[in-house]
Amino acid sequence: MAAPAFLSSWIKAQRLKAPRMKDAPTFYRNLEEALDVRRTDHAMITRTQSTWKTGEAVDFCSNDLLSLGSTGQLRKEFLEELARNPDFPIYAGGSRLMDGNYDYIEQVEQEIADFHGSETALIMNSGYEANGAIFAAIPRPGDAIIYDELVHASTHDGMSHSLALCKMPFRHNDVDSFRDVLASVVDSQPLIRDGSRSVLVSVESIYSMDGDVCPIEELIEIAKEVCTKGNAVFIVDEAHATGIIGPNGAGLICELGLQNEIAIRLHTFGKALASTGAVILGNQSVRLALMNFARSVIYTTAPSFPAVAAIRAAYNLLRSGVTQESQEKIQHLVKHFLTTITSNEIWDEANDMGILSIPVSENWEFRDFVTHIVPVWTRQRYNFWLVFHLQLAKLSAFPIDYPVVPKGQSRIRLMFHAANTDAEVELLANSICDWAKEMIDIEKGGEGKSKIPKAAQQIYALMADV
Repeated sequence: MAAPAFLSSWIKAQRLKAPRMKDAPTFYRNLEEALDVRRTDHAMITRTQSTWKTGEAVDFCSNDLLSLGSTGQLRKEFLEELARNPDFPIYAGGSRLMDGNYDYIEQVEQEIADFHGSETALIMNSGYEANGAIFAAIPRPGDAIIYDELVHASTHDGMSHSLALCKMPFRHNDVDSFRDVLASVVDSQPLIRDGSRSVLVSVESIYSMDGDVCPIEELIEIAKEVCTKGNAVFIVDEAHATGIIGPNGAGLICELGLQNEIAIRLHTFGKALASTGAVILGNQSVRLALMNFARSVIYTTAPSFPAVAAIRAAYNLLRSGVTQESQEKIQHLVKHFLTTITSNEIWDEANDMGILSIPVSENWEFRDFVTHIVPVWTRQRYNFWLVFHLQLAKLSAFPIDYPVVPKGQSRIRLMFHAANTDAEVELLANSICDWAKEMIDIEKGGEGKSKIPKAAQQIYALMADV
């Protein structure tokens, strides 16, 4: 499906449906009324296939960050792993607590634990299930959870089933807010103040929609100062650092040498590792608590041999150092993008007018590393127009809207991959700036000049023909 057809099909899916269903059964009409709320915000999710998958656009949106999937590297290693185990079973046979445990998964878990510098590891079917397991099973009655306001939805869902006495957010990556919230919890909870209950601190190493990095070292120091009984523990979601940051992609915590400071870590396999599933790292007490109290462990079938073999194949590539060059390539590409776009002649004006903003571009030269996630902000009503422009330029990127991000904070999230080229990155930066220049001209234009950019006009014309 070419980009114009892809876009017109997607926009057509946003048309309200419930008003045309007056004679339909109540059950289905009510469902469509709920879906119409999403359509009104242009947030209706469809099954449309992204154009990069058909080779008609460059991928700046998928999670195949190390390009292990698109290059076939993982497939090759996976098939070799299966060949080393020719009699492998297809199924797991039950939950981990009954018939679903087997030697191979235990072996792979220990290999993963050793790779990340952890005592144990527990493989889960998804990152969502893993976060649900952690926050529903680990907090004990009387414990408190404080969390960065931008943690994953799965963390919030897990906390909703938690036994923790209180759950309080702090402002995103704000160390002063963290100190205030932590002090408030200690002051208001006698069992925490006397050290008989714990404070669980939930953060992410790299934030999925903002691309910024947690100031974890500062948070740890503050926690030690405020919780003098040593009863503040950290849970770090490393979903977007796995494979990208740290030695051989072991994550931010390994990069900083903080393995012994963190009680629980979560790494996922569905992003840079191009597989499925996740792993929870912790000591033996954490693993046993999860296996005994986490419903998503107890009441679900264990990961099958092929799924675990794919995970092992990915870790074989990380451990061997094969992916180190890909890590370095992503660093180069993101820096090249930031240099190219901020040096464009239109950048300063577009930034000053609020037409274009990239928060992670500020002072990036002074950071030890950049991340693969680069959100591009524009006026909220312009988000789709910028996406139309990029899609027509054969650059695959998508808007991120509520409820994935808070209302009024939509943005286009760019994802950089090892297989992207300098020329593709330059095309991306220049295309964004070309669009920004067009929007500046529109905003400065007088009466009678079209207020809609050319790419949007083209898509709207196609919609009229559908």
